[in-house]
Amino acid sequence: MNDWPDAQPDGPRRMRHVQRPQVPPQQPQQPYRQPRQQQGYDQGYGQEYNPSFTQAQGSGYDSGYGDAQVYGAPQGGGRGGGGHGTVPPQYAPRPGGPGARPDWRRRIKIGSIVLAVAVVGWSVGTYAWASSRMRNEVDLAKVIERPSEGDCTTYLIVGSDSREGMSAEEKKKLHTGSAEGKRTDSMMILAACSSGNTMISLPRDSWVTIPSFVGSESGKKYGERGGSKLNAAYAMDGPELLVRTVEYNTGLRIDHYAEIGFAGFANIVDALGGVELNIEKGFKDKKSGADFQAGTQTLNGEQALAFVRTRYAFAESDLARTKNQQKFLSALANQAATPGTILNPFALYPTLGAGLDTLIVDKDMSLYDLGKMFFAMKGISGGDGKSMNMPINGTAPQNSLRWDKPKVKQLVEQIRNDEPVTVTSDR
Repeated sequence: MNDWPDAQPDGPRRMRHVQRPQVPPQQPQQPYRQPRQQQGYDQGYGQEYNPSFTQAQGSGYDSGYGDAQVYGAPQGGGRGGGGHGTVPPQYAPRPGGPGARPDWRRRIKIGSIVLAVAVVGWSVGTYAWASSRMRNEVDLAKVIERPSEGDCTTYLIVGSDSREGMSAEEKKKLHTGSAEGKRTDSMMILAACSSGNTMISLPRDSWVTIPSFVGSESGKKYGERGGSKLNAAYAMDGPELLVRTVEYNTGLRIDHYAEIGFAGFANIVDALGGVELNIEKGFKDKKSGADFQAGTQTLNGEQALAFVRTRYAFAESDLARTKNQQKFLSALANQAATPGTILNPFALYPTLGAGLDTLIVDKDMSLYDLGKMFFAMKGISGGDGKSMNMPINGTAPQNSLRWDKPKVKQLVEQIRNDEPVTVTSDR
């Protein structure tokens, strides 16, 4: 018989909840360093005291936790962690995260790259657009018996009285008249040399020999024609014969040809917002529509065309006009070839569009060559070079002008050899 009282099963018992005291965050502690005088203290384990030695190491038990590491917190930091280990990479602050300083060097570098790519893309696009609009119509390969090449790059720049694309109202406004066809209104040689640039005006009334030539359209050969005005060559067979005549009478090879008509000239000036020019002495001319007072002023397209075409208001007639043409073209190039025009799309595109619509060049001229021509003209206005008329030593039949042959020969030799031009013109 069991002497034990009947045992009753215990009811559910509630375990007492033990609340852990809140441990305030601790500051990182420096590892314990034993004073020198206590080194060698024997703790009874048969070995010298080592401050980094733990009981787990002594017993051989490895709990998997590092020394002074709290479960759930990174070693060496966090709440309750008084260790001094390094922060694992996964807990390190991310660049650009909250509190991170902006990397301005990186931002500037990226911004500079984006800007450079944009500028290059815009430049390439503009160059391709402008090149596609160039009228490369003059074939200098048709010119026969050409002089040898020189050290400078030479351009024959022609202003024609072409009224192409002009309405009756525009012809009246610009005082161009309504003559059919086209003739040369101005001619000049621009020599771009390392020794300095030179612009030489060729009076349209120059008395020259028109040499034998092959027709640019017919392919037929024509004989020499002595004693003619220079502008007659253009009227006979256009740009190719004009180049042939200039080369024959000077001995200087022409590398490139550029021609612009009345409308294109006026439109370029208007696209630039006018060209500032200092007119030393006022003059009037009913035929060209010129009416200028002395002084510095801004000429619009209509006024600019009147300025470069006026000849009857001057005693020197065509020679005075060529000087005005050089002066204005240099001022035009000086204003067009500036950062304010080149880097401003709202100025560059209208200017290029106005000029390229009526500018006729040779088949080998590129937009780069055209730019070199304008910068050479700008250099002359800035004092890097000189401008002059072809040396003259008297008159000839039909009120024409006779060239000073010895001076012309010396001038050509200096240009051909890329030497500073010392030849002067008395007119």
